[in-house]
Amino acid sequence: MFEASLPRGAIIESTYTDIGADTPEGFAISSKSRTLARDAVGNKTPEDRLRQRCSIAVGDWAMADLLRFQNGPVEAGLKALECGAPIFTDIRMVSTGIQKKGHCCSVECALDYGADIAKREGITRSSAGFTALKDRLSGSIVVIGNAPSALFAVCSFIDEGIVPALIIGTPVGFVNAAESKEYLRTKPVSAVSNVGTRGGTPVAVASLNEIITRFPDP
Repeated sequence: MFEASLPRGAIIESTYTDIGADTPEGFAISSKSRTLARDAVGNKTPEDRLRQRCSIAVGDWAMADLLRFQNGPVEAGLKALECGAPIFTDIRMVSTGIQKKGHCCSVECALDYGADIAKREGITRSSAGFTALKDRLSGSIVVIGNAPSALFAVCSFIDEGIVPALIIGTPVGFVNAAESKEYLRTKPVSAVSNVGTRGGTPVAVASLNEIITRFPDP
């Protein structure tokens, strides 16, 4: 960790830490980006940190105003990390982007499950994968950055009492993406989402990675 950074979990306004930036040049770039984000977005709450990182991830400060938080998602995510909850994603790009340092949680992709369900029912691979994982979703961290169908599926399971510890739902696109996120916001679950058709893998990954960065050293 470089001299300019604080221990993980610190949220003092004028400081910054990034466990993924593990070279001097990488940290300098990351730190400068975060300084700009603090000025543009604000830096008073843990949610502001997510707004900063997501805006940086997509290169657009407007993303900060599109994000929505429900039922204390940062605190819920930190508790789930402490418990070693499994992390399930809709696509491999999301799995690849999630920070692996600093926690002991497994990261698994729904595409590795449910091929038979997808073939039999004619549904998307991602939603079929989450259907196959259904019995493992309670208390987990679900990160969906691409597939609205997967987010609809996971939300429907909540009505059956299968409630993840945290859902990060930011699918992108013009078909069902906005609607799936609106549906998520009606559910009694800790969640991060965004309004409208924007979002995608960068926003989903940035949201969880910021929570991981705030997780105290094990």
